[in-house]
Amino acid sequence: MRRLKNLPGLAGKDRTSNLGDFRIAGDQSASKKISQFCVRLEAKQRLRFNYGLTERQLLKYVRIARKTRGSTGQVPLQLLEMRLDNVIFQLGMASTIPAARQLVNHRHILVNHRVVDIPSYRRKPRDILTIRNRPTSRNAAKSESLGGNKIPDHLIMSLPKTGEPAGLVNHMANRESVDLNINELLVVEYYSRKA
Repeated sequence: MRRLKNLPGLAGKDRTSNLGDFRIAGDQSASKKISQFCVRLEAKQRLRFNYGLTERQLLKYVRIARKTRGSTGQVPLQLLEMRLDNVIFQLGMASTIPAARQLVNHRHILVNHRVVDIPSYRRKPRDILTIRNRPTSRNAAKSESLGGNKIPDHLIMSLPKTGEPAGLVNHMANRESVDLNINELLVVEYYSRKA
């Protein structure tokens, strides 16, 4: 995490500034020239580790981006932002993306009033996310919740009459709503030989 700097998906939104710009001994000294391959690899690794993806999953997202219209660099980010585990993290129901993934895997999350246990489930506009109405689900979400974080503009968080938090996907994510500091074109260039 120190080498890849601030990864909000792993460190939580409020703890990303605490990591700072620590350098590992011998890591990218001023006299050492950094190759273009190294720059692209680091961008790919930052994206992969932040969202908790395997190499195969990230390659799949890049291949989907090449087949769709729009910017090839922004489409994978848009797809990653609309994953269920990331939406739960962005809404503040979990402190990190791995914690959100665990909530989903343990069947604590309802999407449009149905249990979904697939973290990579792709969200669509007007989807409603709630916590399952069970004591264990509420306790799991409360223990993971950070609260007080800024929610991206493509999501809305509300407290209905029942007092349970509910999230709404307002529209598709755009580049401005992505909190990760990354050049997405470097990731596409890295996979240009594989995809």
